[in-house]
Amino acid sequence: MKNILLIFALIVSTVTFAQEEWGDMKENKLTLNEIAPVWPGCSGSIAAKKSCFTKNLNAHVVKNFKYPMAEYKKNIEGRVVVDFMINVKGLPEIKSIAGGNKGLQEEARRNIMLLPKMKPGMLGGKPRAINYKVPFNFKTGK
Repeated sequence: MKNILLIFALIVSTVTFAQEEWGDMKENKLTLNEIAPVWPGCSGSIAAKKSCFTKNLNAHVVKNFKYPMAEYKKNIEGRVVVDFMINVKGLPEIKSIAGGNKGLQEEARRNIMLLPKMKPGMLGGKPRAINYKVPFNFKTGK
């Protein structure tokens, strides 16, 4: 009985001393930074890659923008917002499209689906889908 009591006291004291030595673990927080997808040809620091992605995404949207002819002739204008993600394979996936009419929405979809394959975003060292929203403003200027 004395041996069991001695072992119990030894375990309790070891746990108590170990907690004092390690400190209060409740205050430690693990933070994981989300890393944006990497556009082909972008390099450098995480901030540089993110800036390069944004710049190239904007340039891509402008370069590939086409006003649907049927909507232009009918003077149909509108704002279309495409909610999409770059999936874990580095490819775009449309989540939703809001605003405008069917023709304007299809053009916005076409534009986003032309995005090149890229290195996917990362979180905690693992590939992760990263969400984006891109607005398209269709104005005829008539």
